[in-house]
Amino acid sequence: MKKIVFVFVLLLLGTSFCLTAQQSIVYSQYIYNGLLINPAYAGSHVQLSATLSYRNQWVNFEGAPQTATLGVHSAVNKSKVGLGLLATSDRVGSYTNTGIFGSYAYRIQDRRGGVFSMGVQGGVHNFRADYSELKLKAGQDPKFNGTISELKPNFGGGIFYYNKKFFGGFSVPVILKHTKFFSGGLEQLALARHYYLYLGAMLPLDRMEKVKVNPSLLIRAQEGTPLNADINMNVIFHDLVSAGVSYRTGESITTLLNFKLSEKFNFGYSYDWITSDIRKYSNGTHEFMLNYRVRLRGIHRDVECPQYFSH
Repeated sequence: MKKIVFVFVLLLLGTSFCLTAQQSIVYSQYIYNGLLINPAYAGSHVQLSATLSYRNQWVNFEGAPQTATLGVHSAVNKSKVGLGLLATSDRVGSYTNTGIFGSYAYRIQDRRGGVFSMGVQGGVHNFRADYSELKLKAGQDPKFNGTISELKPNFGGGIFYYNKKFFGGFSVPVILKHTKFFSGGLEQLALARHYYLYLGAMLPLDRMEKVKVNPSLLIRAQEGTPLNADINMNVIFHDLVSAGVSYRTGESITTLLNFKLSEKFNFGYSYDWITSDIRKYSNGTHEFMLNYRVRLRGIHRDVECPQYFSH
């Protein structure tokens, strides 16, 4: 019953929450894992890069979103092609959205060392609803009895450019809207297209480039809702530690920390300080990320790999 109250509270607060919104998962650690929002990011780390992340949204709110994600990508064919795989499991109350998508990016390097990448992705989502968890009274609407599940294919694309000082990209990760779910019984779950525009820079503050600032901006556009933006500022020390803050319009302020643990492992943590009315009921949002990178001799050979904090 508490999970039903959870949904009603969100609606009364005037937030845009519904399963339509959460089907496009909101992340804070995309700053260091662009594959989450853009398939053209595949291969940008050159070496094999695998990232495991977990996001616990709106702590203390029963039935609030919890998301686990695994992303793996690498450059192949002398860094001309990027291949990636993204698996997600997103749970909101009694609903679970599990997806697996493969990505392909064609990478063009310019004379100044910049790389322009065009990427596509395709895969499938499994939407599952377990209404038995709601503990509804017997005899109510039969649509809310038992467990139902559906597979929905989808695809998307994007572009991404980066060099030593600048990066930017635009993407539409999923294109098909799928207006009917669960045999047409829940049309309100129809997917909305999301558009992402991401821009940023890497600016050294000293001649030795021991300290750098990394401002960036992410603009999200969803059909039928106002624009949403993340304004980010990170400071990088000796290419070992990054600390920063992000403002998500109308929703939260995020603090971010990232550590280079070794040549292969990197760890990131972020905490969202809620600024909307949800803050009355929640202690914020935690997100953890662990990244592993390794050069595969038979594939990467002498190709130069970018620094962890480069883009």
